[in-house]
Amino acid sequence: MREQARSPRAAKADAVSRAKANATPTWFAYLVSFLGSLAVMFALYYGSLLGLSATGNLPPPALTNSLCIDEKFAFMRQERPEAPNMLVVGSSVAWRHFDGDTMTHASPEAVPFNGGMCGRSINQTGYAAEWLLGHFGTVRDVLLIASPQDFNSCPASSTAFFDRGDVDDYVFGQANPWLLYTRYFSLVSLVRNALSIADKRSGADRVDPLVFDKYGSGPLGGDGVRGTLLYGKVAEADPACLEALSRLATKLRQEGRRFMVVSTPLHPEWRRLHDANGEYMGRLNAAIGTALAESGAEYWDSNSSPSLAASDFFDAIHLRWTAVPEFTGDLVKAFHLDRGLAGVSTQIVRGGA
Repeated sequence: MREQARSPRAAKADAVSRAKANATPTWFAYLVSFLGSLAVMFALYYGSLLGLSATGNLPPPALTNSLCIDEKFAFMRQERPEAPNMLVVGSSVAWRHFDGDTMTHASPEAVPFNGGMCGRSINQTGYAAEWLLGHFGTVRDVLLIASPQDFNSCPASSTAFFDRGDVDDYVFGQANPWLLYTRYFSLVSLVRNALSIADKRSGADRVDPLVFDKYGSGPLGGDGVRGTLLYGKVAEADPACLEALSRLATKLRQEGRRFMVVSTPLHPEWRRLHDANGEYMGRLNAAIGTALAESGAEYWDSNSSPSLAASDFFDAIHLRWTAVPEFTGDLVKAFHLDRGLAGVSTQIVRGGA
């Protein structure tokens, strides 16, 4: 007796059951394939990082995606300063324009650390200074070296330019850096920085070296110049930058720290082209003086009595390292640091040394 033909409904139910039975291994295989591909990608990525590390071409974790700042964090992680009593802050002119040996020779009790970070506006310098002072409670004197460009623009959205928690863990907590390479992953910047970091660290890159001395300063162009001024005319100071400077000065005053602010030297040719009669620097000096007035901080414009020649400059605002000891000696005299660290001061210096 032949088996009765199945109903269309039963046939459809069987087809659905077979589809469900087949679906489970299909999705499982997809999941296994995905996880396997992910594992291979991570293995290749970390293998590449290990290879770069072995050859000296591994950049630091991109905590700010600014190589010179991330390398500064890496330097601090390896060479953490112990109990400094003088902190230098600011942009690249602070980082590259402070000679700790000249300072300690003039003031033997000084234990300086250069916390300058390249490319920072005044509000960002304030953010970095507060972070550093949170770790260095021994600091009594804070020295800010600034260029006119640092006062160009200070939008509030740009102030917190790094995550304090992550940087704390990396610099002071000695956290494993490998996870940070994943969290701050950027293939373009990793490749770009890997191609240049070895020359920058060794100083073979004469234009943009990432070499640090024992104080955290970054010597620049001891035997050459950039070949161009690079920096042109500067806009008037952003009121937000002046407000940020005022807030920092007030905070330091409340904490019982001395605050000294210096306008970095400007190339004679830059001054001839963009401020021949000194009106721009006059307005900037007045604005800075007003911002600092209530805090009792001190201000010195090094251009008010210039002692450096055009041959001392690397570009419009940066000095060759051979001229930095003289500049540091001038600021020692301007703030009477050769008499020792004075703690809190209420004098505002507007003249030269």
